[in-house]
Amino acid sequence: MKSNSWGKFFGITTFGESHGKAMGVVLEDIKPGLVFPHQQLQSALARRKPGQNKFTSARQETDDYQILSGVFDGITTGMPICIIFPNRDARSQDYEDIKNLFRPGHADFSYFKKFKIFDYRGGGRASGRETICRVAAAEIVDYLLQNIKIQMYAVQIGKMKAAKKCIPPSNTLWWPDNNITAVENYLQQVQEKKNSVGGIVEAVIDNIPPGWGDPVFRKLDAALAEAILSLGAVKGIEFGDGFALAAQTGSQANDQMNEKGFLSNHCGGILGGISTGEQIKFRFVVKPTPSIARRQQTITKSGKSASISISGRHDVCVVPRLIPAAIAMVKLVLADAASYQKLVENKTQNLTDLRESIDKIDEDILIALTRRNHISQAIGKLKKQKEMPVKDIQREEKLLQNLQIKAKEWQLNSAAVEKIWKIILAESRKQQ
Repeated sequence: MKSNSWGKFFGITTFGESHGKAMGVVLEDIKPGLVFPHQQLQSALARRKPGQNKFTSARQETDDYQILSGVFDGITTGMPICIIFPNRDARSQDYEDIKNLFRPGHADFSYFKKFKIFDYRGGGRASGRETICRVAAAEIVDYLLQNIKIQMYAVQIGKMKAAKKCIPPSNTLWWPDNNITAVENYLQQVQEKKNSVGGIVEAVIDNIPPGWGDPVFRKLDAALAEAILSLGAVKGIEFGDGFALAAQTGSQANDQMNEKGFLSNHCGGILGGISTGEQIKFRFVVKPTPSIARRQQTITKSGKSASISISGRHDVCVVPRLIPAAIAMVKLVLADAASYQKLVENKTQNLTDLRESIDKIDEDILIALTRRNHISQAIGKLKKQKEMPVKDIQREEKLLQNLQIKAKEWQLNSAAVEKIWKIILAESRKQQ
C-alpha cells in the first residue's frame, strides 16, 4: 500500500501500530558518508513526547530506537536506513470494553468499512503514535535544509486566542502570548468537564530561496498542504491571508513589487506553486481530541445503537503534540523540493548525486512494472472467462509500432526499446 510511503526524490515508508510491538521507518536515497544525527534525533523525539504537561496523554514511552540497517560505525552507507521504536508503555486493556464499538471522531468506522477489520487498541495505524516515524525521518534529511528556519506556534487553543506573539514560545503548549496561565486554567476547566478542544497553528518559514516547487500538480503549497493534512486531526489549511482574500479586491490582494522586492506578502511566499523568496506563512486547524470520557452515542460493528465513554490516557488538546510532527512534515517537503531543485539547476552534482537520481528512477520503473503485472493478471482472468487466447499478435505488433514512434520522438534507441518491450510482453503473457 503506497499510502504508507512518502517522497519523490528521497523516500520514506513507515510501519507499525500504536499497541503493536514497534513503530518503524525505512528511509531510502539518503546520501552515504553522513554522520548519523543521534543527538539531533533525540532532541526532536523529546519535543514530540507525550506527558510534558498535565493536558497531554500520560503515556510514557521511552522513545528509544534501534537502527537495523543503513548505518555503519555511525556513518550512513547509502543503503536503506531502517529504524524501529519499540512500544513499551501500551495499555491495550484500556480498550477491551469498547473493542466492538466505533469511537466517534476516530478512524475506526472508516477503517472497518474499507478493510473489514480495525485495530481497536489505541487506533492502531491511525494513532498519533505513528508520527514518531515522521519526526525521525525529518531529522535525518535536515542536512538538506541548511539555514532554512521553520517556526510554529499555536495562535488559538479552543476559545483562547493569542493577542501577542513571542516566538519561539518558551512553554510546552507552544503558546506565544504571555497569558499562558489563563490558557492553562481554561484547559483545566475543559479537562474537568471530561471534554477536549482543538486549535489553530501558525507556521512561518524563513530563508527559502525563490524557485522551489513546480507548476500544476507539484506546487509547493499543494505539497505542504498534503503533508500537513496527512496528520491526524488536521482539518483545514490556508496560506498567506488565506480565506480573508475572499473579501479583498485585486489591488489589495496583489503583492506589488519595486526594485527592492515585494511590498507585501498576502500570498504567503508562494505564487504559481513556486516560492518567491519571501517568508512562507500558513495556518492550519486542528480538531478537538475525539477520545473523551463523556458518554456519547455510537454503533457496534454489527450496526446496533450503543453508547460509549472512553477512558484511558488522552490529550485535552492535541495541538502541542502535533506541532513537532507538523514541523517534521514541512522539513520532509522542503528537503524533497531542495533535492529536485538541485537537479533542475544542475548545481555541483557529483557522481553520488547522479547515482541517487538514477536509483530513484529505477525504483519508479519497478513500481510501474509491478502495476503492469497486476493489470496483466486481471486481463488474464478476463481472457480465461471469455475463452480468448493469451497471445494477441495484432495487439502486440501495434504496441511495438507505437513504441518505435515514441522512441524516435524522444531520441531513444528504438532497437533497444523493442528488445526491452518484447521481454516485458513475454513476462505479461506468463502473468496471464
